Amino acid sequence: MVTSASTVVNLLSSLNRALSSAIVILAFSLLVYILTHNLRSSVARAFSALIACVCVTYIGDVALFETASLQDAVVWLKIQWIGIAFTPAAYLHFSDALLRTTNSLSSLRRWAVRGGYVIGFLLLPLAFWTELLVHDGIYSPGATQFRAGPLFWLFSIYFFASVVWGAYNIYRARQRCLTSTSRRRMSYLAASFAAPALGVFPYLLVASAPSPSFWQQASFFSVLFAGNVGIALMIAVMAYSVAYFGVLTPDRVVKHSLIHYLLRGPLVAIVVIFIIMAMPEKPRTLGLPRDMILTTSIVAVIVLTQLLINMVKPAIDRLVFRKDREEVEWIQELDRRLLTTTDLRQALENILTALCEVLRVRTGFIANVAARSGPRLEAQCGSQAVVQVALSDVNASALAHASQNGDEQAPIFVPLGDFWFSLLRTKSRDVTLGLLAVEARTTLPDLTAEEQEVAAALIAQAELALEDRRLQQDVFDALKRIIPEIERVQRLRGTVRYTGSPGLDTFAPDSPINAPDFTQMVRDALAHYWGGPRLSGSPLMRLKVVQEAMDEYDGNAARALRAILGQAIDNLRPDGERRMTTAEWLLYNILELKFIQGLRVRDIAHRLAMSESDLYRKQRVAIEQVALALADMEQGQQKPVPLKPSNNIVESALED
Repeated sequence: MVTSASTVVNLLSSLNRALSSAIVILAFSLLVYILTHNLRSSVARAFSALIACVCVTYIGDVALFETASLQDAVVWLKIQWIGIAFTPAAYLHFSDALLRTTNSLSSLRRWAVRGGYVIGFLLLPLAFWTELLVHDGIYSPGATQFRAGPLFWLFSIYFFASVVWGAYNIYRARQRCLTSTSRRRMSYLAASFAAPALGVFPYLLVASAPSPSFWQQASFFSVLFAGNVGIALMIAVMAYSVAYFGVLTPDRVVKHSLIHYLLRGPLVAIVVIFIIMAMPEKPRTLGLPRDMILTTSIVAVIVLTQLLINMVKPAIDRLVFRKDREEVEWIQELDRRLLTTTDLRQALENILTALCEVLRVRTGFIANVAARSGPRLEAQCGSQAVVQVALSDVNASALAHASQNGDEQAPIFVPLGDFWFSLLRTKSRDVTLGLLAVEARTTLPDLTAEEQEVAAALIAQAELALEDRRLQQDVFDALKRIIPEIERVQRLRGTVRYTGSPGLDTFAPDSPINAPDFTQMVRDALAHYWGGPRLSGSPLMRLKVVQEAMDEYDGNAARALRAILGQAIDNLRPDGERRMTTAEWLLYNILELKFIQGLRVRDIAHRLAMSESDLYRKQRVAIEQVALALADMEQGQQKPVPLKPSNNIVESALED
């Protein structure tokens, strides 16, 4: 009975160890996904801080399952406190970022977030080097823990007060949502908001030491397992909701990308971890070394899992795109059938090679005569010099006239010089697309019935490939014209509506911030910051913030735009004393030295201790940040404070 009870407890402990490992993989994977796909969103950055705390804490949990003594466990118990100490601040940061997206701004919340991170830094030395917060320790496999110190209860109040405040902020954010979509996503966040707190808080410190009783241990591990399953699901739901914030791509693309990322990354990694943990510790199994069995199993799992995902992908896509399934299937089919330039040349080369083999000749070529720059060689066989001479000598117009005799049984090829030519036309036969030529084996074409049948089929395939390519090029030309409009629609679609948020006129399609070349407009205006046509004639004059600032500059639009640009640069200025070579000051220093002071590139590179090529790269990034700051000012996310020029005479002289 004792042996069976111990087996049950060990099994439950192993399940929790495996699940803790799965949560680490899931949290880390979601952290990487958010950072690489949505880093520009303040909500995503705040969520990254929160999920990083979860990741660090669960790494400690996994390590504690493997420690053999309390001395080894203490190191990991302290590492866990890195995540525990900063979780309250991350909660406030995340909830404040959500409220700010609804245009609910509060300096109190911002200071509370900063204060939370300061408290987190103060908690670390208390946990690492004093006994005021935690002390000693209790070693029990699967339930190793510190003991609560005299300040732990104060920390508990602070921890849960921050979580409750964050939950209230989420509730307020949901109340401010006007659309069903934004309200639904906020509901997901509200329902899963407690997950990081449940997973991070060291609740064992408020309980007594684990009892050796079988029922108490079994109950503890069962509850822990159920709680970890819920935490993993809620973390995934939170990441799913956060993935949509601040992105301009359609929802279906975000959903498809996240689901397939989770399937091909975290899911495969979790299955591999489970295989490793489930493998018996015996040195040999079935007469083979354990490492060989383990390696083979891992390789098989990775390959078979990818194959299974590919098999179920159509079903997943149907589920994800259930409302737009037919349109998405057409888009996917178009992607599979589109011909790139390389695809076309490979197809034409195969056709030409097959035709030359049928006719038993060595040289041939296919040229596109519909190209604007004249005949363009698409594929060739044999001597390139001979082909180039034939292509330069051929007269497509004369060839077309020679082949137009109205006889349906006319020969496929027209002899001309050392080649047999065949014009490649559209299905309607009214437009010439190109020409195909093969080496003349006789003066006049002498094809057998079989050769004529095969040659006609191959020529028809070449005509079809060229016509498809031509139609596809028309589609591309149309897309180039409408893509800017699509981007504007995506901006409008991505603008979630909240109570008190600006009206749609704020995001008018004709606003410069919605133009695809908005960053170039900013670059041009900065280049003539102190006066010039790129400033005085800039499309940025249409910005609302510039129009509103003109009253302070006697109706002078150029001065108003310069002031707004200066404010956008100033918004990038870090807090504290200015330093010329530190990373956080780099972008601001480049902008201030280059455009405000007007220094030469060589002098700026010398002052910032960097090469000129690196300076140019960083300058592009700095200008992009100015464009983002201008967009935020235009949309009301940052309040513009135009600076009155201290000396209008000096400024006018600089303009002149």
